Amino acid sequence: MVAAHAFPGIGSSLSWPSTKQAERFLLAPPSHDASLALSAARGDRQAFARLVEENKRSVYGLCLRLLSDPEEARDAAQESFTRAYASLESYDLEQAFAPWVLRIARNHCLDLLRRRIPARARVELDAVDEDGPPHELPDTASERADDAIEKAQVREALERAVAALPPNYREVVHLFHVEQLSYKEIASAMGIPLGTVMTWLHRARAQLRNLLEGQEVSP
Repeated sequence: MVAAHAFPGIGSSLSWPSTKQAERFLLAPPSHDASLALSAARGDRQAFARLVEENKRSVYGLCLRLLSDPEEARDAAQESFTRAYASLESYDLEQAFAPWVLRIARNHCLDLLRRRIPARARVELDAVDEDGPPHELPDTASERADDAIEKAQVREALERAVAALPPNYREVVHLFHVEQLSYKEIASAMGIPLGTVMTWLHRARAQLRNLLEGQEVSP
């Protein structure tokens, strides 16, 4: 889907990392992500290609969840990695690469969505609310694990219910349950407070329960 040759800027001179960052890494070895990012910033095509390879599934998955169109999601994922490379100087070497690039992908997708939806409907994309405790999403499919047909029907019903959620709720459900990011990583990826992540997950699960209760999932 996304390959290193798609980034013609790789190999250009970058003034990153800063001297202070470099000094810190003399005391402690860089993480896997930081090591690849450092090499990529120095023009190593293979290093950035590895970052792309390790994160392309999650980036594409998020783009698809937000945009609901495979072709548009592929283009958005490609653009997200292009922007990530161009913004390597802003990457915090002490943090994981995935939440950072997912945030870039999210912002790009939201920009695309804003261009095609009415202004009155845009508030739900960025609304912030920090109330409410987190709860676990019920694993509906596992309740019928003894019957493959019923399991498939439950998964389909759950997917329809998730697709019916507001974009911000749909996104946190995807990042938590599909990408398996932590609350902190989701907050970083979405650029929202930790409490907001917990609130949105809590409310998304409540809406999912209501939606699933109204769907027929048995033969």
